[in-house]
Amino acid sequence: MPCLNISTNVKLDGVDTSSILSEATSTVANIIGKPEAYVMIVLKGSVPMSFGGTEDPAAYGELVSIGGLNPDVNKKLSAAISAILEKKLSVPKSRFFIKFYDTKGSNFGWNGSTF
Repeated sequence: MPCLNISTNVKLDGVDTSSILSEATSTVANIIGKPEAYVMIVLKGSVPMSFGGTEDPAAYGELVSIGGLNPDVNKKLSAAISAILEKKLSVPKSRFFIKFYDTKGSNFGWNGSTF
């Protein structure tokens, strides 16, 4: 049930967001070791955002997962997701923060219940 929320100040008009969503889905699933069928990716563009005092391309992400996260996995996820954003949206790796949340199944709802 990993859910990755990404907000960026980059305009997504004319961007192939499907390829970003697809690549992010497979990346998160593979690194965490969860089925792609349970991975959700949310990508929001044109979000007013400043990083280091400038409005140059930047992004912020939060990844929530029931298990599967640890310092090594988080480092791999940070590298892989920042690489996708750099390649697809021209957001430099140095202008991307990501926060990781490892939660209990009872704290995450799905299909009218919780995990």
